[in-house]
Amino acid sequence: MKTIFAESVPGRGSRFFESDAPTAAQMLPSGLLRARPPRLPECSELDVVRHFTGLSRLNYSVDANFYPLGSCTMKYNPKFMEYVAGLPGFARLHPLLPRLEQGAALTQSALQCIYEAERLLCEITGMDAFTLQPMAGANGEFAGVSLMAAYHRSRGHVRSKMLIPDSAHGTNPASAALAGFEIVNIESRDGMVDPSALASYMAEHGDDVAGLMMTCPNTLGLMEAHLPEIVAALRAADTLLYYDGANMNAILGKMRVGDVGFDVMHLNLHKTFATPHGGGGPGSGPVGVNARLLPFLPTPRVIRHANGSFCLNDNLPQSIGAIGPFYGSFSVAVKALAYILRLGGEGLERVAEYAVLNANYLKKRLEDVLDIPFKRLCAHEFVASAPEGMHALDLAKGLLERGFHAPTVYFPMIVRECLMAEPTETESKQTLDAYVDALREIVELGKNNPESQTAAPAGLPVRRLDETSAARQMVLTEDMVVHSNSRWSSKGCLELTG
Repeated sequence: MKTIFAESVPGRGSRFFESDAPTAAQMLPSGLLRARPPRLPECSELDVVRHFTGLSRLNYSVDANFYPLGSCTMKYNPKFMEYVAGLPGFARLHPLLPRLEQGAALTQSALQCIYEAERLLCEITGMDAFTLQPMAGANGEFAGVSLMAAYHRSRGHVRSKMLIPDSAHGTNPASAALAGFEIVNIESRDGMVDPSALASYMAEHGDDVAGLMMTCPNTLGLMEAHLPEIVAALRAADTLLYYDGANMNAILGKMRVGDVGFDVMHLNLHKTFATPHGGGGPGSGPVGVNARLLPFLPTPRVIRHANGSFCLNDNLPQSIGAIGPFYGSFSVAVKALAYILRLGGEGLERVAEYAVLNANYLKKRLEDVLDIPFKRLCAHEFVASAPEGMHALDLAKGLLERGFHAPTVYFPMIVRECLMAEPTETESKQTLDAYVDALREIVELGKNNPESQTAAPAGLPVRRLDETSAARQMVLTEDMVVHSNSRWSSKGCLELTG
């Protein structure tokens, strides 16, 4: 497919009427003006529409295909949520409208949505308060560990270490390091945090440990059976427990993390509560806290007056300050609120039940195809290893060629040739069976003809790349195109199809 520049024809495209408004050349200093016009394609509106419609057909999306990307909860997004968020009272509300007492009447509906979403998230998780300000999961993690740091400072503690299991999401150590903590790895035993290893470390260094970051169920798809022991060990040293909410889809309506001892958590509204996920956003990573951390939440906070009206409160002297602009990803919050209200308590429980059922069904059907390291019941996702002599990457490429998105590969890194699959609650048995059949075919082909696996995918717009060359020799402009009649080359260079 040609680039938009290759579609360009000199003189084609829109013409603008002359205007008596001041031009950039009249308003800006000469040093800020271009020496020559920007190099832009000249295309008709029809050319542009056809070009981007064609590109959209090359995209892989959950609306078109099965997307079992483990740890990311890529589930179907009900379209009624888009309708709700697109209502003019939400979509056309400007974030710079007056937000305090004198002008809050203009923003009451939006403030009420934020307030109600926070209250419902508190009810679902067992936390005492939430902020919707963080703009993504990793942003929520950073906010959460910053709250932990603020708590310890307020008590006169000097805590420099953050404990993180070896199966944690990669953003956990990154967020904690960004907040100034030294990362300490806690080893797993039988796929879970080892309570004896934790107790041993806490006995020697507990006075210097700010917190432990956990995912439950963890990234191996297993519930942490030793949670009561872990909570007790941390409480004894006034160490906080952080919940990574990426896997919340498995326990909706079944377990409230605040009730079992977690002090702070983040959620991914763009995962658990079915708002669009992927393509860089928009994300939303609300952070919930118990009463101990409530004074440190970001400002501003939505408050409700006795007369039922809403306004924003900036008077929080112990707050860590603003984490995101305005009020976070507001449209994502509206969609999540609509999703929660539409499903209700019973519906949210069903989400967890079917997510876990689908994952266990898929795992059971693949036991004679892949190597399953943990035989007990999984939660909403599970990990497997490619059969001996095969590579996870080859299986993933084979799935792509057969119309399925690949599961997450090579994560967690503590599992050999790892494939981590999460089917979610929205997929049918027929879809799961077709996925199993595709994997069986790929593995059988690999046993009979190992060389065939490295050729996949042969029929897609992008073939197998030399990933190092592709990263180091990126093609960023039309001038760098090597050939006009091919696909992506094995060297990673972009070669356009004519």
